[in-house]
Amino acid sequence: MGSKAPINLFILIAMKPKDIKTYYRLSLPHLQPTCAPFFVTFRLHGSIPRIKLFQLRQEFEESVARIRAEGSSIQNELIAGEQERCFIEYDKLLHTIQSGPHYLRQPEIAQMVKKELHRFDGVLYDLICYCVMSNHVHILIDTAIQITEDASQCEFENMDFEPLQNIMKRIKGPTAVYANRMLKRSGKFWQRESYDRYVRNEIEARNTVAYILDNPVKAKLTDDWRKYPHSYFKSISRANSY
Repeated sequence: MGSKAPINLFILIAMKPKDIKTYYRLSLPHLQPTCAPFFVTFRLHGSIPRIKLFQLRQEFEESVARIRAEGSSIQNELIAGEQERCFIEYDKLLHTIQSGPHYLRQPEIAQMVKKELHRFDGVLYDLICYCVMSNHVHILIDTAIQITEDASQCEFENMDFEPLQNIMKRIKGPTAVYANRMLKRSGKFWQRESYDRYVRNEIEARNTVAYILDNPVKAKLTDDWRKYPHSYFKSISRANSY
């Protein structure tokens, strides 16, 4: 694809043709445009009871069906709001349920996960921000780094991109193997499905960064995100306002 140059967050959103957007569902809703910024949460296998996830999914589907039946002119915005509400409830479960595994609480496991997150920084994505908690990880990445700065519309539509779902496999696969080896265990380490949210603009990006960095503070693990050893923000100067 030629040499890559840093690309400002969000300038490529307007370039994306509608036919490259995909929406699919396993247990959670997903909207994944090609080469876009994403807020992703992935968690340990068994960290949330299935019945809780089923209830959450059912509530989301019922809300979306109601919105579509009403035929509102701002239907997409309303559905996006429901997706955000769904995530807030999902994240709340991760923080409040203590019965599942908390392997990431072990410093050597958390350190290994951080190392793997940085492995693809500057190659498959721009790693903007992350926080490793005891049973889940939040990341904000921009996959637009896969596009050359001077790419034309035609070149953009015909490029061979690494989609988000493949990126997550490349993160979760090796970290699961390494973690199981370190823990002297076998079996599933990560939950197969991740929660991902397409970040649409700079305001949403700033809110997402604040949300991620505030995680250990809300969990009362620290009084300042800068003191938490498993938080990261690429530009400390930009983080001073959070």
